Amino acid sequence: MATTDSTEPGWYVLFDGHTADQWRAYRGDSLPAGWQVVDGALTRVAAGGDIVTREEFQDFELALEWKVEPGGNSGIMYRVAEAPELETTWQSGPEYQVLDDAGHPDGRRPETSAGACYGLYSAPRGVVRPAGEWNEARIVVQGSHVEHWLNGRRVVSYELEGPDWEARVRGSKYRCPGGRVAPGAPPGRPDSRSPSAPNPFRAYRLAQSDSWVIRP
Repeated sequence: MATTDSTEPGWYVLFDGHTADQWRAYRGDSLPAGWQVVDGALTRVAAGGDIVTREEFQDFELALEWKVEPGGNSGIMYRVAEAPELETTWQSGPEYQVLDDAGHPDGRRPETSAGACYGLYSAPRGVVRPAGEWNEARIVVQGSHVEHWLNGRRVVSYELEGPDWEARVRGSKYRCPGGRVAPGAPPGRPDSRSPSAPNPFRAYRLAQSDSWVIRP
């Protein structure tokens, strides 16, 4: 079980700055050696692949901080499944993009820039902080409703079902053989993508609720 943060009731600590016990490799039992705790942050220091939480969650709010090196590219996926027919995390999990917008080619497109739902829903410009600085992220999932927050601003809001969602997925890399729309089936696991450069995450915590009111 994730531990409860006693200072804020209802929150579960997924990473406490000291141990990464709540995480393991995608389709694995333990944390890859390439992911380590460095200076209080969960950091990919060598090849390690994607990691996922040990527990599954359905409705939740995930809060964390992240930063990238110049040119860095990573992501946070959610509702990630490990069904036999799925080979990678992105086949089931929508992605909150983690990126150095100024130094990576994906930063030139709103739908692949920092805070976006990668390749599907765009994020506004000018919200992400420069490479090397910490950013605050929140991901809110309640039923089919999803919000991405970046540095205190809601940058993405969408529904994880319906004609608009399905049309976007079918026109993207997420389209599966036979036209099946893959991402987002509940429940699932938050996931941290193996980044292209050392990419620290810190202060990972998650809250679950059956009766949230989504803020406008």
